[in-house]
Amino acid sequence: MSHLIEQMTYVGQAPWHGLGSVLSPKQPLEVWQREAGMDWQIQESSVHFKADTVSHLSTIHSFPEQKVLYRSDTKAPLSVVSNRYQIVQPREVLEFYRDLTEISGYDLETAGVLKGGKKFWALARTGHATALKGNDQVNGYLLLATSCDGTLATTATPTNVRVVCNNTLTISLNGASHAIKVPHSTRFDSQTVKKQLGIAVSQWDEFMYRMRTLTERKVQWPEAMGFFMEVLCETRSGDPIPEVLPNKRALEKVQSLYEGKGRGSDLESARGTAWGLLNAVTEYVDHERRARSSEYRVDSAWFGQGAAIKQRALDSALRLVA
Repeated sequence: MSHLIEQMTYVGQAPWHGLGSVLSPKQPLEVWQREAGMDWQIQESSVHFKADTVSHLSTIHSFPEQKVLYRSDTKAPLSVVSNRYQIVQPREVLEFYRDLTEISGYDLETAGVLKGGKKFWALARTGHATALKGNDQVNGYLLLATSCDGTLATTATPTNVRVVCNNTLTISLNGASHAIKVPHSTRFDSQTVKKQLGIAVSQWDEFMYRMRTLTERKVQWPEAMGFFMEVLCETRSGDPIPEVLPNKRALEKVQSLYEGKGRGSDLESARGTAWGLLNAVTEYVDHERRARSSEYRVDSAWFGQGAAIKQRALDSALRLVA
């Protein structure tokens, strides 16, 4: 397995990225912590450096403005950050879900560590579910992820998963994600985040209503091609299609997914509709887009360029029904 992913675990069927080891349902968080590779702490130390003197002997100096973060188990370094950096421990990500799973009906489904401990996350099913036209099932989830290298704020993201193909999509409307982000310059307060998420999670019905309108919006092929060009090549709507297509491989793959090769593309909800356009792109990002490994694809699809592509696709699809 690639060094990008340290360890992860899941309950039930294998998740969309196909990574990790299976865990029996209804396990306590302490078991999740061990099996997901999150049973260690982030520790810190002052930054020191060696400087040569006139006599060519090195002396040790400190740099008090910054600190080194490292793993308590392996002592492997994770990052160098400012002294103001607020650490979020791996166990805090799982503890975030304790009352949600014990009281509010959430079910943890996957958790793990990326990049040797520089990023870690947990994903829980919320209990929200909607069936679109033709019994196209979409389930609601909540993803909590953070980093210790400054690349990701501690972020709670309402997410939906289309069951037929395991496509993942962040819940957002009007170009704005409902994710709650806590920068590492601020102490992470889980209860405050949950209160803020109460507003975001309440948007589920509105978001799924908009997704239902996508299933009703029929599209013709020129319109579909314009959509894919806009999303994958960032062209403007109405621009002529060039003779030499940029990003040709991606365009051809997404076109084939839309025209019947994609999982669930033959369902009434997706066939020839804006919902089908959106899911062709999300399936491409989650399952087909070139990546050094499946682990890199996970990182991109949730936190990187892949997530940005899916957001452009959602924004473009919603403009079709505006």
